[in-house]
Amino acid sequence: MKKYCINGLYIGCVRHSLLLGIGVLVLFSCAFGQTKIRDESMINQQERMVFKSWDRSKFTPTSGFLGLNPYYWLTWGLHPNYPKTDLRPLSLSGHETLRLGLEAGMQSSDKQMELGSDTIRNVALDQISAHAGLFSDADPLWLLYYSAQFRPVTDPERVDVLGGLPPAVKAKLISEGSYGWYNDQVALLAERLEGSRRTNQDRGSRIVSYQRLLLEFRKIQGIWSSKRATAEKMMRLSAAKLKVGSGSNPGVPVSSSDVEVAKKVLSERKF
Repeated sequence: MKKYCINGLYIGCVRHSLLLGIGVLVLFSCAFGQTKIRDESMINQQERMVFKSWDRSKFTPTSGFLGLNPYYWLTWGLHPNYPKTDLRPLSLSGHETLRLGLEAGMQSSDKQMELGSDTIRNVALDQISAHAGLFSDADPLWLLYYSAQFRPVTDPERVDVLGGLPPAVKAKLISEGSYGWYNDQVALLAERLEGSRRTNQDRGSRIVSYQRLLLEFRKIQGIWSSKRATAEKMMRLSAAKLKVGSGSNPGVPVSSSDVEVAKKVLSERKF
């Protein structure tokens, strides 16, 4: 009795395993039994809507012999004008082509506007650099010419206007006020020059003011040179007078002695 039960249990297990195996095989056969469906109509429609030419003969299904194909009427019967209208986004009049064209036009406009704004910016910077007194030190004409010409005005301590003169002449120029007059004129000119350099004005106007101040400075230098020459001449005349007066006769009048001294000095002077 026990033997029959064991055999029955064994047979039941075998049957269960066979059923399970058959089920798995059925599932695998269903999974691998699917075939790839290629719908030419769908493929043509997809390609036609993007890039391929809008050819009416490629609209499937076709009407068939004498227009008796029912699938054609089911597909295109309700939309008879659809094959006639080019709806490609990339066609000549397609919305994607128009969008790309507008985008290219906008990019070109953006570049032109950017170029225009850069030009305006550069012109504005040039005008600021030309008008602003803050940048007057970087002016090429000032660096190459006017800075050297105005060196005695902008840096008077490095220029000794009394250099090369005898001590007596220096003392005379200082005592009679010529040296003080020259320093005052140079100080006033330096103040005016600084105002012209720091004022915001057109570059041409600034250069004209430089030239006007330079002419005034040269005029001051000419007057100063004349005062120096006059002081030197008077000191020589005084020295010659003392020299001649020390060897003159007591009976000679003073006025005639002065005339003779002046004539002697002028005759001995070498121009």
